[in-house]
Amino acid sequence: MTTTTPARTTARMAALVAEIRTVVDRGLAPDLTAYLVGELVAPQLGTPDLLTDEQREGHTDRYRQHILHAEPDGSFSVVALVWLPGQETSIHDHVSWCVAGVHEGTESERRYRLAPATGTAGARLVATEEILNGPGDVCGFAPPGDIHKVRNSCRTKAISLHVYGADVARLGSSVRRVYTLPTD
Repeated sequence: MTTTTPARTTARMAALVAEIRTVVDRGLAPDLTAYLVGELVAPQLGTPDLLTDEQREGHTDRYRQHILHAEPDGSFSVVALVWLPGQETSIHDHVSWCVAGVHEGTESERRYRLAPATGTAGARLVATEEILNGPGDVCGFAPPGDIHKVRNSCRTKAISLHVYGADVARLGSSVRRVYTLPTD
């Protein structure tokens, strides 16, 4: 993944950030915060004036992260992920609650649960769900139970908008852990 530092913001994005701030400042439980932020993100997806041309640029080698906003107190960040065909993440989980919405294209998401070691068998990941997310689709989650892998499953560029309950500009990523365990 390549990362860019926060760039100039569109008026639509600035308004969305202000709305997200209002929800985050309420100090609700992480899963409820993710749900309410998802309700704010959904109507913005697919609008042509949400991102600048620069924020829509991908990278030939890996998906690209554009940090659109990092709240000064570290309470949330807004990121655009740009995926060229076939680009994907590793299997991972997150440092905080997260909302992801598809702005353009189609993304496949495979969700996992961690199966603990039993007897002589070591811990492993069990796929629980395969989801195809298209334009306007939003999902939100909070750890634990947020292990997944995402990929661009279309023949064109895919762009998704992510809101994390952490300072991604400072951390560099929202990923807490990458999993290399065997999968079922």
